[in-house]
Amino acid sequence: MVIERTMMSTRVRRHAHAAVVAAAALTGALLAAPALADTADDGPVEAAITVPRVEGMGEDWINGADFSSILSLEESGVTFQDSSGAEADLFEVLADAEINWARVRVWNEPYRAENPEHGYGAGNVDADRATQIGVRATEAGMRVLVNFHYSDFWAHPGQQRVPRSWAETSHEERIEALYDYTVETLEQMADAGVDIGMVQIGNETTSGEIAGTQGWDNTAALFDAGSRAVRDTLGEDVKVAVHFTNPERSGQYASVAAALDERDVDYDVFLSSYYAFWHGSLENLTSVLDHVATTYDKEVAVAETSWAYTLEDGDGMENAVASVSNPAYSISAQGQALAIRDVMQAVANVSDGRGLGTFYWEPAWIPVTVPEDGADREELFWENWPTWQEHGSGWATSYAQDFYRPDPGWYEGIPEDDWADVYGGSGWDNQALFDWAGNPLESLRVYEYARTGSVAPPELDGVESPSMTVVFGEPIELPETVRVSYTDGTTESQAVTWRDSTDWILGPGTYTVRGTTDGGHDVTATITVLSDADQGANTVVNPGFEDGAEPWVGSGEGYTISSSSDPYEGSRSLHFWHGSDYSFTVEQQLTGLTPGEYRLSAVAQGGDAGQSDQLRITAQSGISTVAADFTLRGFVNWQYPVTEPITVGADGTATIRAELSLSGDAWGSMDNFAFVEVSEEEPADLEALRDLVAQAEAVSREDYTEESLASLDAALMRAAFVLGSASPGQQSVDGAVGQLQEALEGLELIPSESEPTPEPTDPEPTEPPTGDEGSGDDDAGGDDIGGDDAGGGDNAGDGTGAGSDAAGDDGASGSDFAPGGLPNTGAQVLTWAAVAAILLGLGALALFTVRRRSGPRS
Repeated sequence: MVIERTMMSTRVRRHAHAAVVAAAALTGALLAAPALADTADDGPVEAAITVPRVEGMGEDWINGADFSSILSLEESGVTFQDSSGAEADLFEVLADAEINWARVRVWNEPYRAENPEHGYGAGNVDADRATQIGVRATEAGMRVLVNFHYSDFWAHPGQQRVPRSWAETSHEERIEALYDYTVETLEQMADAGVDIGMVQIGNETTSGEIAGTQGWDNTAALFDAGSRAVRDTLGEDVKVAVHFTNPERSGQYASVAAALDERDVDYDVFLSSYYAFWHGSLENLTSVLDHVATTYDKEVAVAETSWAYTLEDGDGMENAVASVSNPAYSISAQGQALAIRDVMQAVANVSDGRGLGTFYWEPAWIPVTVPEDGADREELFWENWPTWQEHGSGWATSYAQDFYRPDPGWYEGIPEDDWADVYGGSGWDNQALFDWAGNPLESLRVYEYARTGSVAPPELDGVESPSMTVVFGEPIELPETVRVSYTDGTTESQAVTWRDSTDWILGPGTYTVRGTTDGGHDVTATITVLSDADQGANTVVNPGFEDGAEPWVGSGEGYTISSSSDPYEGSRSLHFWHGSDYSFTVEQQLTGLTPGEYRLSAVAQGGDAGQSDQLRITAQSGISTVAADFTLRGFVNWQYPVTEPITVGADGTATIRAELSLSGDAWGSMDNFAFVEVSEEEPADLEALRDLVAQAEAVSREDYTEESLASLDAALMRAAFVLGSASPGQQSVDGAVGQLQEALEGLELIPSESEPTPEPTDPEPTEPPTGDEGSGDDDAGGDDIGGDDAGGGDNAGDGTGAGSDAAGDDGASGSDFAPGGLPNTGAQVLTWAAVAAILLGLGALALFTVRRRSGPRS
């Protein structure tokens, strides 16, 4: 009942547009209408995930999604299922999950100029394909936000390339071209029946750059041209939006909104991207959006957001978010739902109901083939490559080189390692709201649960997996606690006992350290160790602030660039302190970089930061951002934040920055920023270590002493650490080989137990043999005692069992009886042997006496 009630508005709108609402269905919907509010008032529903109710959502609240890759995915054979497991149309599945808006990107000519069949990828979404998506969204009951990039492919900060058909235009001609293109596209969509509710003029135009044009005076004219096109084509009821990003940068949105206002740019909605991985706190997001809304009488919304439900890769293409440092949410469907819900609440918290809603970015960009468990990533990549190339269902095809390097004829024969940007799969499959087979995750229901609230049983949801990057030689300090999350939305810190030793890390590489929390949960930490020797030239200008402030640019308060206080090296630093809560950003634009992989690092020290304070360094190139958080641990207790690698494309540009949001009286300094190209290391040779592990595992443990086995086990644990790490360095491998070799050579055999010596016993007195009994063949001197049967025969002739059956193999096992009827055990064998020896001795003595009496024989 809850599902039907919360789906009512979407279903009615879908059927109303198609004009096929039957009277009975309409009656049922009308009867269900009041139930939505009633259900919300009744409190949270029971569910598989916990989602606190979002307060303050209006009746026209936007639950939006941008799934512009859908046509290429379907052409690649991707299918989706509904909640029952039946194959279903993605638009219907999303609509049933309360997605009521679709955001559709539009590129001018996203394909090679000489062959339009060679699309650039990511859906190959030109005006025609955007119209197809808009029609299907409208039929599913959704309204449509049309997102004009005004480029032939991805437009985002640092990359706002002019469409090739406008490349030779003057500024005035470009204004006219943008107006005409916008009108033509919107007319095409409207004629096809697309229910357009909002039009976005430019995508993430953060620096005031659009369609290859820079400078606010110039770009404002282009924004206005797009706005005029919307008003002239669709009227005043359709909202005009502008879109920006980096809300975490102090003063960013305030300055952008002021620039638009000063130039009288006509727009209704200020859109922001917000990714919790990169964009600061939600409190800050609400604050900066509220400032724009209340100062300039605008509405606001989040146009892009997402969160990962796994860090696993599903298509062989490295994930855009492959690791998360100090994650705000668990990496799970539960964490994903909470991340979405909290962004919704942040927008709803904007004053006077000016927050319109949110859009999830690419919730269905899943792999084009379902990977098998344990599939090799490289093999998977090349298996999927032809499909990505043919249908444009990955992030970019190789044909997109025309966009990044438009020089005629350059494409043929280009070396693979000279590609200009990221090519291949989606890189977003781990942030979808569907699993890799197209089944909806429970997190897709967040839009339904946000109305009512939901509560799940308190089961384990996830354990934080810390990650850190250090330069070799710096101390490796693993956290003493990790965050444990539960499906009821609660978290707690649990102490960790780390099983693996960081002393085993003897050189650069990427290592996995295993541990267990005091709650009994397994936990892993990933440690990336860098080598200074492997790093190239530092591309940061004035990295230690020794030459003053230039070319660093700062915003916010509480900081001093090129201060004389507390430098790490030299005489200058970036110093910060303020008496009340404060935040600031200091950044530098880098140009002329060689395309490749880079890391950003810095050093920092200070103290008195609050628990909720945020300190990080970030690097941004294209649409990619990497970040490394750090803490303040005392005066000159230097910390060394280092980011994951980031790809710098053919444009050779990147932005590096320090972003700090601090409590009052927090203080410190930063120094020695470095942005260096990552050199590739030869993979370590693991063959010798694997061979030794195989030898160790084949050891017969019952044969060796406990002490030597303990040494072997310690060496095996170290070997498991090295072999279980992502890319261990050769030094660490060699260390494990040496310890395991030594342990194998040092194995000590358990000493064999000595056979017990029986206590001598006096034989019972016997009459001395006389006559034939003592010297005849059948007795003491005969075959039965002194002959074959005594020493090697089958049995002693007199039944003593001194023959082979008594003293041989069978007798030793105690399984036979001596022919005389006594049990043939080891002790008995010794007894019979003693008796035989005595008898032999007596016989010899008797013979000696007889011979002595009779004298020598002739």
